[in-house]
Amino acid sequence: MSDIASLERAGSIDSMDTLDGFYRQAGRLNLTPGWVKRDKPLITPEPRSEFVPALWRYRDIKPALDAAGRLIDVALAERRNLVLRNPVPSNDFATTRTLVCAYQMILPGEVARSHRHSPHALRVIIDAKGSFSVVNGERMPMETGDVVLTPGWFWHGHGHDGDQPAYWLDGLDVPLTHLLEPMFFEEHPEQYEKTVSVATTSPFRFTRDSTAKGLDRAKPDPEGLHGPRIALEAPDMPTMALSMERLEAGMKTRRQRSTANTIFCAVEGSGETSVGGTPLLWERGDTFVVPCWHKYEHRAATDSVLFALSDEPLMRFAKYYRFEAD
Repeated sequence: MSDIASLERAGSIDSMDTLDGFYRQAGRLNLTPGWVKRDKPLITPEPRSEFVPALWRYRDIKPALDAAGRLIDVALAERRNLVLRNPVPSNDFATTRTLVCAYQMILPGEVARSHRHSPHALRVIIDAKGSFSVVNGERMPMETGDVVLTPGWFWHGHGHDGDQPAYWLDGLDVPLTHLLEPMFFEEHPEQYEKTVSVATTSPFRFTRDSTAKGLDRAKPDPEGLHGPRIALEAPDMPTMALSMERLEAGMKTRRQRSTANTIFCAVEGSGETSVGGTPLLWERGDTFVVPCWHKYEHRAATDSVLFALSDEPLMRFAKYYRFEAD
């Protein structure tokens, strides 16, 4: 036996007679004992989200978007947007573990280049008249109160024929795509996709009027969990659940929690949502987040409408979904 082989044999894991030596040798083999204590346990009695309740105020972000409009052209940036980063260590973009939102603005006369990517995306239009998206060759308006979908790997670009800046909230499952790693991105070969048709109605656009009519027909939850609510069906975006909920002034929902991560945008009105004991005061255009397994309850100060984006379908598919209410 060579000297090198003897040394290797002397240091092999089966010759260790102390745990410290065993741990050192296991580390050299890229092994980690399952019984050791860790800063982040492998198994916990219940979810412990690293993400925290947070709120972003539209009235603060809109001036920042206006400043960006003066400083960055859409010809230079893929999109002129400001990402809602959850304020936790080592996070530079995600709003929740699986979802990300961003406020975006486009100026009159601008056209944002077309592209496509693996993540599913949507837009909640906050203030716009005359803006539009072209999704797989179909042009559809983006007016105040609309929700427009761009499922994964659909071509999409934006333009604006109005005379005032347009503002909206983007929602995507980019963090989930990063976790699972099937990220693809492609710029349109012609930069700007040609319009093949103009949509009068589309499964990828929920207008403000159609949503209002749906809410008029909806009933409040008999157990007080939510006000009149409708689902915005998006079968081509199976990782996301989208909904609109109406809360009358003074209404308070029951405190509840689930394993889903949920992002709310105040489409109309004002109120307060307590998330894990943290009070979040919101008004029209604001966005706030309820991380996994955080108890929350809404209280409307005025007649309000809340848009919700969650990863509930993903949790249900994986049989991770749990819900409870006080």
